[in-house]
Amino acid sequence: MVEDRGLTGVDAVRFLRHLLQHIPGQLLVLWDGASIHHGEAVKTCLRAGGAQRLHLERLPGYAPDLNPAEGLWRLVKRRELQNLVCDALWEVRLEFRQALARLRHRPDLIRACVAHAGYSL
Repeated sequence: MVEDRGLTGVDAVRFLRHLLQHIPGQLLVLWDGASIHHGEAVKTCLRAGGAQRLHLERLPGYAPDLNPAEGLWRLVKRRELQNLVCDALWEVRLEFRQALARLRHRPDLIRACVAHAGYSL
């Protein structure tokens, strides 16, 4: 997801509801300690039934190596968008979205980022 603004707790809840709607079964969500992840909007969502299927695990803020998303960002920057030159911001956004789309079709790379962070699937 690419946004032109800072995200809020409402956006975090929208994301959680999207997961619940599209992925069956129990879900484990790993995320950092950003205030939008543990604010009142998320707590309300969990109290309203989201906690039945969601387990939210907070990653320590002082240890980016434990966050698999950091490895994915590294892949995007150093591999997918390496040496990218654009004349306009809209081109950067387009290239970024296309890079993310390519990564979605590479579960091996996603699993490698998860494994590098010390987790197993």
